[in-house]
Amino acid sequence: MCLFQFTTRRLVSQAHCGLKASSSKKQKFCLEMARPSSNMADFREVFAKAKHIAIITGAGVSAESGVPTFRGAGGFWRKWQAQELATPGAFARNPSRVWEFYHYRREVMLSKHPNPAHVAIAECEKRLSKQGRSVVVITQNIDELHRKAGTKHLLEIHGSLFKTRCTSCGNVAANYKSPICPALAGKGAPDPDTEDAAIPVEELPQCEEDGCNGLLRPHVVWFGEALDPGILTAVEKELDICDLCLVVGTSSVVYPAAMFAPQVSARGVPVAEFNMEPTPATNRFRFHFPGPCGTTLPPALARHETEIIS
Repeated sequence: MCLFQFTTRRLVSQAHCGLKASSSKKQKFCLEMARPSSNMADFREVFAKAKHIAIITGAGVSAESGVPTFRGAGGFWRKWQAQELATPGAFARNPSRVWEFYHYRREVMLSKHPNPAHVAIAECEKRLSKQGRSVVVITQNIDELHRKAGTKHLLEIHGSLFKTRCTSCGNVAANYKSPICPALAGKGAPDPDTEDAAIPVEELPQCEEDGCNGLLRPHVVWFGEALDPGILTAVEKELDICDLCLVVGTSSVVYPAAMFAPQVSARGVPVAEFNMEPTPATNRFRFHFPGPCGTTLPPALARHETEIIS
């Protein structure tokens, strides 16, 4: 969402699959890579040997749980697309409308459940941890379905629908209230004929820190905002040590996440893409598995015959 405001050193310098990498060897590797394979047996051999697996997920993995993506044709809430509401300017102009939008999304998510792809990732992490191997999930999603499925090592680069941040004191807090405040009860209907609720600012979600009462906002990264540098540092460390990377349900067009897997591939690490269709980054990866993530991912991450579980 932050649209090119990413500044972490290595990920920026190697954003274009090695074309700006520091070594000509890395560049040659990227340019000469063959078209990706869809051979599951070959992927499973790589998976069996991996010690540090990074899984990058996007909206596609949650779409199979019935989560609206608000992208592409028909991706509107009332008459607005998410890009028109998920901005600091939109919140400053009309915090009531923006809170209606996010209240609707929160209420929708409270009724949704992890699908087989989320579950496969969580079960894989739990199983491999007993073998001294690690799995980290780096997600662009704000729906917390990975957390619901049981994933522990989770980096939410765009924040969470179920966290708030005070615009006055900056306090960040988990918030699962339904509704998040009384004034939003029954509000947020997505029908284009629905009138704005025009809720006064003082009735919108307020900070509960002692003596603050500042206006809360969703703790998500909006268009035009930079990502949390602490999370980016953690992402960089994980990508530095991973020896296998999976890209699951992401279009590979939203920056900076679109840089992550190509940077890993540029240094020779196997990358496997699981997506409904090819993306602009597909030909940079070793594997591509088309189809619903909930169908393709469980067999890919299932226990390998060589695994020893105590």
